Amino acid sequence: MVAKKKKFEEKIFVLDTSVLLHDHSSVINFSEHDVIIPISVLEELDNFKKGNDNINFEARSFTRLLDELSEGETLDDWMKIKNKKKARLKVEMNETSKPDACEIFGANKADHRILNTAIKAQAEFPNKMVILVSKDINLRIKAKSVDLTAEDYLAGKVHEDSTQYRGKTQLDNVDEAVINKIYEEGSCLVEDVFKGEDKPVPNHYFILKNGKSSALTYYNKENERIERVEKRAAYGITARNAEQVFAMHALLNPDVKIVSLSGVAGTGKTLLALSSAIEQKRNFRQIYLARPIVPLSNKDIGYLPGDIKSKLNPYMEPLWDNLKMIQGQYKETEKDYKKITEMVEQEKLVISPLAYIRGRSLSNIYFIVDEAQNLTPHEIKTIVTRAGENTKIVFTGDIYQIDTPYLDTQSNGLSYLIDRMQGHPIYAHITLEKGERSELAEIANELL
Repeated sequence: MVAKKKKFEEKIFVLDTSVLLHDHSSVINFSEHDVIIPISVLEELDNFKKGNDNINFEARSFTRLLDELSEGETLDDWMKIKNKKKARLKVEMNETSKPDACEIFGANKADHRILNTAIKAQAEFPNKMVILVSKDINLRIKAKSVDLTAEDYLAGKVHEDSTQYRGKTQLDNVDEAVINKIYEEGSCLVEDVFKGEDKPVPNHYFILKNGKSSALTYYNKENERIERVEKRAAYGITARNAEQVFAMHALLNPDVKIVSLSGVAGTGKTLLALSSAIEQKRNFRQIYLARPIVPLSNKDIGYLPGDIKSKLNPYMEPLWDNLKMIQGQYKETEKDYKKITEMVEQEKLVISPLAYIRGRSLSNIYFIVDEAQNLTPHEIKTIVTRAGENTKIVFTGDIYQIDTPYLDTQSNGLSYLIDRMQGHPIYAHITLEKGERSELAEIANELL
């Protein structure tokens, strides 16, 4: 007979460094349960305080938050967390335990001392469930090997059973009279397509088909109609497939304030976003194109030779390549070619690492964030909540091509944004599926 596991009403969460670097406010996100921060975590955070990357910002922000929460109290005593009835927080100074994880794993390192903190808490509080929370899967495996409960930090993580919203649907066998009406009048009533069914989410795109007849459309929530989407060009760049037509429509639609484009390399995400931004240059004070810096093999960029500009150039080069491709649609003597050069020189169009625009005003700006899958949900929220009047924000990325060690297809910021924003009238999303680079690139994406 298998013994039932004891159920605990109260819990203690021991947080690893990776959790606080992911979200500095995580300590207040555990409902009414207690939280322990091992002293080794504070020591590790101290090494991340300097710099302009997001982890440096999170490290500094947590230090300020901890100082605010303690209000002069001794950190190794339990302190109440503001706006919580029962939740408490403490920093554990004593990281010795029996069994000793440092002896078990043969090294006196921070991860093992953090394990000791959880083991110690488990012995001190037998009536509470002690849970080690870490974004580091290796540490979670080690925790389970010494009979500790370990979990990923789930705040902002998309549920495993949720299907990634793709932003478009193909409907077959649509009444041909409806398709003809859309071409003749530009739109039709939503009931003409969805007879007796629930209405679609705002700004959802549809390919309506009946045999050889088809129409590209989207649901306009404001007037409750299915409207035709026409193929458009943006500063010399023309959509090559249905998904790109939909993406360009969302990017050029002034009523849509936030757009996300996902897809593998070569599907045209950044190119479409940038060309659409330049097409609308008169409507915005400035165009920002930014991306997070994720160094190769997660090494700090300091190891690269040269000054800061030289260090950052390799990471920004793909963005400049997209700009050159747009500019290359015109001859050097043409006005449109010169206009792009002029915009760059006058900083009307700025290509910059994401960390370098922290704190800057996001009013009257067309803001494109490339490689958004390498951002945390907290970073995404920070960017969006700083948007001012007449600002449009576009996030592009591939949720399956993540370059940071503590993010995955469910916990990255782009997946989080798509999951939370779908259905909002000012939001549109399209998953680009067809590559438009070359046959070789297509084969590489499929086979390698």
